[in-house]
Amino acid sequence: MFQGIRLKRAGLLTKLVVVGLLICLGTSLLDLRGQIQSAENQQEELQLQVDQQQLENQKLEEAIENSDDPEILERVAREKGYVKQGETLYVDIAG
Repeated sequence: MFQGIRLKRAGLLTKLVVVGLLICLGTSLLDLRGQIQSAENQQEELQLQVDQQQLENQKLEEAIENSDDPEILERVAREKGYVKQGETLYVDIAG
C-alpha cells in the first residue's frame, strides 16, 4: 500500500532541536505556573485587606449613624479621657 512512498528519517540535529524546544517549553510552563501561584497568593492577601477595610467602613458607618446617641457619645468621650463635671479621673500607673 505505501510501497512507493519513502519516509525520510529525522537527522540528529533535528532531534536535538526538537528536544531543546521541548525543554524550553517545559521550563516556560513551569515559570508561568509559578507566576500564577504568586498572583493567586497576592490576590488572597488583597482580598483579606478588602474584607478588613469593609469591616472598618461598616463600623464607621454605624458610628456615624449613632453619632447623636448619648450613650455612644459618653463612651467615646471616656475612651478619649474625658470625664463628667464633678468626676475625678484616676490613672492606673502600675501598668
